[in-house]
Parts: sequence; structure tokens; C-alpha cells
Amino acid sequence: MDMMLGVTFLASEYVIGCHGDGGRIDSLGIDENGSPVVEYKRGTDSGVINQGLYYLSWLLAHRDAFRALVRDRLGATAASQILWSAPRLICVAGDFTRYDAHAVREHRRSIDLVRYRYYGDDHIGLETVASVTGLSGTVKRSRRRAAGQRGVRQPGGALAELAEAVDEVLLGVGDGVTRVQRKQYVAYQRLCNFACVTPPQQTKLLIYLKANPKKVELIPGFTRNVTRVGHHGTGNLEVQLRTERDLERAQDLFRLSYAAA
Repeated sequence: MDMMLGVTFLASEYVIGCHGDGGRIDSLGIDENGSPVVEYKRGTDSGVINQGLYYLSWLLAHRDAFRALVRDRLGATAASQILWSAPRLICVAGDFTRYDAHAVREHRRSIDLVRYRYYGDDHIGLETVASVTGLSGTVKRSRRRAAGQRGVRQPGGALAELAEAVDEVLLGVGDGVTRVQRKQYVAYQRLCNFACVTPPQQTKLLIYLKANPKKVELIPGFTRNVTRVGHHGTGNLEVQLRTERDLERAQDLFRLSYAAA
């Protein structure tokens, strides 16, 4: 789950059975941004989305139980930083129908449909079939612009415009991109985070990518390896943006990081 989905594993076959509820949640986890995750697997039988949504609804109605699980596995700090505004359901299956892909877009939840493929006896791959957020496109866009304006009050107008341009580029870098707002950063994710943007500093905007710093030409004042440097968000390649030209130079790195996710 960690390597392929960016989700820290908490428990499997998690029994739910109080107040008339019943069943076992395949896997519970928490993603890179602190969002609770229900992972549900199936072969090709129907009803995967409805059953997964049932488990997700149970989780949201029993937050104390999930918080206690996180505290036991990851500690009190992780339990205090759970992002309840963005719970996720990840459905993993051998295949999905077009009706499945349509159904997830009708629910006001964050849902990822992920198809698995075997390659011989030793390899498996995952492919995102559909990925939707709990917000409509209109709401997401208006909130995105508002968040961009709020995040740049101190630095001023030039960086405000640059931050909004970065937001548009990252959301449009490929299919299935979702945006998660945290206090310390904004994450852009496919299944996993591929970019994290921190609030603008006085003269620059910092972005952290999943691209491998060892495979990228590092340019002083533009890119930096932060593998062993503490920072907000995820990713070991730091990109520093000061102008629109920097943003143009960074777009190949954005695509590289998106592909890596």
C-alpha cells in the first residue's frame, strides 16, 4: 500500500460489528496528507463501489475508533493530524465497467478505481481507471482560486499570480489529478502525491516533487536535492520558482513527477 498507493497501512480485515453494523473492511490506512483511506479489493463481482462506500460511511461515523487505531500504530502526533475533510475510498479490482466509472462521478466522495494487471509470474502493475474528488469541478475551481488568493496575502501580487498559474498547471498536467489543502502545503495527487506547494515566501515559491533528484540536473537557485532536509509536504526534489519563466522551465519536472506517481 505504501509503495504503490502512497498509503500507510494500519489494519486489514478490520471487523465492524457494533449497533447492527457488520462486515470486514479489507484494509484501513492513512495517506501522505493524513486523509483516512478505506481500501477495498475484489475480483470482478458487482457492488464494489456500494460496499466500499458503506465501509467509508461507517468509518466517518466512528472517528474515535479510527483515531485510536492511528494512535496505536503511528503515535499521538499522527492521530492529531488526521484530515477528516478528505476521506478516500480506493477500490482495487481486476477490471471495471463503464458503469462503475460513471457511478463514482455521481457520489460526493473521493474515490479511486484502480485496475491491477499481472505480468508473468513475478510482476504486477496498477492502472488508475477513474479518480474523482468529493467536490464538483465548479466548487473545486472557485475554492482553488480563493485558496490561491488567501495563501499569498503577505508576499504580494506577483507571487499571487505565480501561485495561481502553478495551480492551473499542476491540475492540468494529466488525468485524475486531485488537490488536497493542508495548513502547511497544498498537495496535488494522482494516486500518490506528485507535487506539494508550500505557502509563498517573500521572493519565491517552493514546490516539492516525487521526481528522483539523482536523475535530474540540479541547478543552483532552481532545483535542490532535499532528501535529507526537513520540509513540509512530500517529495525529495525542491523546485524554486520566482518568475513565470521559472514555471515554464519546471513543467518538464512536473510531468516527470506525475509519471512517477
